[in-house]
Amino acid sequence: MTGRELHLYFKYLHGSYNTLMFLLFCYQGCLGLLIRRRRMQGGAFPQVEVLRHRKAGPVLAVLGTLGFFVGLALVGVFGKGNLLEHPPHLFTGMVIVLLLGATYAVSRRIRGAELQPRELHFKMGLAILFFYSVEIFLGLGILL
Repeated sequence: MTGRELHLYFKYLHGSYNTLMFLLFCYQGCLGLLIRRRRMQGGAFPQVEVLRHRKAGPVLAVLGTLGFFVGLALVGVFGKGNLLEHPPHLFTGMVIVLLLGATYAVSRRIRGAELQPRELHFKMGLAILFFYSVEIFLGLGILL
């Protein structure tokens, strides 16, 4: 397999991985929305969903960040070495990584019935999904 073929293979693998990450973040968002609705309606505490959401969040944040760094390595090692080869894709990825870190940090401040950290966590989660959607669109433009 030539270096060019290997590079193409890794590009598709990177895109597939991050699409899977987007889907997992969508699932995480659905869990968060379910928890949020139950809290706002005063329904039964969704213990199972809360545990899943809390357990998966840090793992997904690390895996999402890993996808970004693999993309950097893909361009730096297997590509032309120019990290600014696809600036919109790069900067959108950076925004996602920053949002993942910030969302994790805010989630650590959620206590009891406090609404402010929850609201911020919710808005940042929506921003992550938005920027992941943009990132997928930009990535498809690179692949196709």
